[in-house]
Amino acid sequence: MEELLGELSGIVWGLPLIILLVGTGILITLRTGAIQTKLKESFAILKGERDDPEDDGEIDHFEALTAALSATIGTGNIAGVGTAIAIGGPGAVFWMWVTGIFGMATKFASCVLAQKYRVVNEDGSVSGGPMYYLEEGLGQKWLGVLFALFAGIASFGIGNMVQANSVAAPLNANFGIPTAATGIVLALIVGSVIIGGIKRIGKVTSKVVPFMAAVYFLGGVLVLLVNIAEVPAALAFIIRQAFTPTSAVGGFTGAMVLTTVRMGVARGIFSNEAGLGSSPMAHSAAKAGHPVHEGLVAMLGPMIDTLIVASVTALVIVVTGAWESGLTGTELTASAFNQGLPGPGGAIVTFGIIFFAISTAISWSYYGERSVEYLFGKGAIKFYRWVFILAIPVGAMVELELIWLLADVANGLMAFPNLVGIIGLSGVVIKEAKDYFQSLDNTGISRGL
Repeated sequence: MEELLGELSGIVWGLPLIILLVGTGILITLRTGAIQTKLKESFAILKGERDDPEDDGEIDHFEALTAALSATIGTGNIAGVGTAIAIGGPGAVFWMWVTGIFGMATKFASCVLAQKYRVVNEDGSVSGGPMYYLEEGLGQKWLGVLFALFAGIASFGIGNMVQANSVAAPLNANFGIPTAATGIVLALIVGSVIIGGIKRIGKVTSKVVPFMAAVYFLGGVLVLLVNIAEVPAALAFIIRQAFTPTSAVGGFTGAMVLTTVRMGVARGIFSNEAGLGSSPMAHSAAKAGHPVHEGLVAMLGPMIDTLIVASVTALVIVVTGAWESGLTGTELTASAFNQGLPGPGGAIVTFGIIFFAISTAISWSYYGERSVEYLFGKGAIKFYRWVFILAIPVGAMVELELIWLLADVANGLMAFPNLVGIIGLSGVVIKEAKDYFQSLDNTGISRGL
């Protein structure tokens, strides 16, 4: 089964999906006239300058953004970047940047659609996400069902058991803490938050994510300041290696350009989730007076996640020379931080993984809930929550190769129906964007960089 899923994962995350993901971002970028340049308006909305107390929704823009970021910052920025460089070489970082830039446009489009086609229930709660714009906007419910099914499966893997294991394993290895004990504590923490729904999730992530991201980011910046003389050369090396084969050196076995591109794009997408379709579920719950409001806030996610936080990780790995060690994933990132800041560097990565894994599980539980609700109705949510909570200790205690592969496949398969929806409804996105920016022009509001 592992061999079969491994082959399937290679197919799902192969060149066609990579081309489709990046191509969708390029399409939206061109059709919106480079929506990524509208950052001034994004921050104005994030600060509440366009808010109306009468707007429907359950959480504010900042809470929606941090809820979405909590599901991506962490594993993608720590393990994903390490894996990309270990396999594809430093040049993979350049292709992660490309993915992040065009991913901003993809994220914008998906979250505009999620807001436009969401369902506001009688009790004020919101149901939204790709499954709703696939059904209501595109008229293809079967695609919505497929997306919800894949997202529900992924929520137990990448959003639950894999996260629990990523915390329990290092705590057991480094401090002798039993994996069962870690799993139970994690289940209690996550359970106490998700029982309160998206409102409590938003409150928690709005505190945890900025704090841990700041600690991790500042730790990385400190390493770069210590090695500031090597940073310009590291940037030049990354760009040069993006277009030329990377020779074998030290423990690094070398990489061809195609491998470099593939790893950079694949791990970049893993880092920021743009196009996979999970974060639109969080952003659909935001209080917004116009669908474009949340699209503009959502596109800040890939910028923060990939262009800022992941870039710091990558530069630390390159300037310290750790990329030549033969290590990969979290071990590579931890080694690089420890070389740059002996002692506290490794601790920053370890505790970063713990905090980010918890926040990832919290946000993915909400994604799973929305998927289960779409498939089976509101009555299934309570059952799902209990199963989700009980799965956490299991993930902490068992070997996860099979679960990881299944989650990887399901996560990738989410992208296909979602991208069909974004491309098919791109005209709707463009119309909404034109209407919104025209209204700003009419009121004389500046909306540039």
